[in-house]
Amino acid sequence: MECTIGGTRRHLVDVVRGQLERGHPVALAVACLREPRFRADLEDLQRRGARVFEIPMLRSISPWRDAKHLGEVRRALRAFEPDVVHTHSSKAGVLGRLASLLEHRGARIHTPHAFAFLFSAEFSAAKRGLFRRMETSLARRTARIIAVSEGEAATIRASGVVPPERLRVVRNGIDPAPWLAAKPADRASLGIPEDVPLILVAGQLHIGKGQDLAVEALARPGLERAHLLLLGGGPLQARIEQLASELKVRDRLHLPGWSDQVGPWMLASDLVLLPSRWEAMPYIVLEAMACAKAVVATRVDGAREMIVEGENGALCEIESAESIAQALQRILAQVPAQRSAMGLRGREKLLAEGTASRMVDRLLAVYAEAR
Repeated sequence: MECTIGGTRRHLVDVVRGQLERGHPVALAVACLREPRFRADLEDLQRRGARVFEIPMLRSISPWRDAKHLGEVRRALRAFEPDVVHTHSSKAGVLGRLASLLEHRGARIHTPHAFAFLFSAEFSAAKRGLFRRMETSLARRTARIIAVSEGEAATIRASGVVPPERLRVVRNGIDPAPWLAAKPADRASLGIPEDVPLILVAGQLHIGKGQDLAVEALARPGLERAHLLLLGGGPLQARIEQLASELKVRDRLHLPGWSDQVGPWMLASDLVLLPSRWEAMPYIVLEAMACAKAVVATRVDGAREMIVEGENGALCEIESAESIAQALQRILAQVPAQRSAMGLRGREKLLAEGTASRMVDRLLAVYAEAR
């Protein structure tokens, strides 16, 4: 896998741990260039029994380099001899399935974690057209395509890329234990007043995650007292800082960088916001629900089926700062006891529908079906 960041990294670690715990041998062909901290995950998985082939795959297209990495994936398949070849995300999805075809090895399963040809805010029309043609061709030779939410499955069906009979849904899940055990962080450590509404957005600062929309929403009437905490770093940071200054909300915006203590900051916040432009099944929503926090989310795939308006949070329109602001105001207008009740209903839903154990069991059922 090449995209070893964010939710995709989390997904891979959880499904590999779950399979190892159930006695299945697992090997990974992965890159660590985008997230060097992923090597700590790999060391843990190796201690648990996984075999690791590190291949320096990059996201951008380079025929010579990609051919070299295809050869390395083929050698990994020959060394491990898998019954199932499960690929994730775009670049590794192409290289892994090509290697499987060329080596005549393994039932091919692919989890796109949102198809790249849908990212209109990130890629040109020409690139998206190329990505779509590649996915259409490979989908015909892939035993199963896995969507990580019902919403993503609907998006995939609408795209026409995947034969409907080959599509399955295995919803993302988390181990709730670390989130249930978390304690609130100290707002004063970041200079955030205790008596102001605090909105948390966690994730890479990237156009797809929509933090710029969150900053625009912060400047809307009705949110003058609110503070916005963005946990994460990335290519959008300079633009966010500039935008906050232009909108005169820089004093209410907090950018501490990435933190591994997301749960404590969720508990220190009044609500969690997902302003994304696209998702497949956002882990931040599941984590917020485990922390019993009300969630405001755009109507992206995954969030639509986990957030019930007025029950455990609020939904808003994609790429609309005004809609995000209105949804934030609806939740912040609730008294703390009402927000707490919304959070507890979200936790109940998470524990019933969104655990990692349930995800792994369903994934193994797809493997058995495809072999």
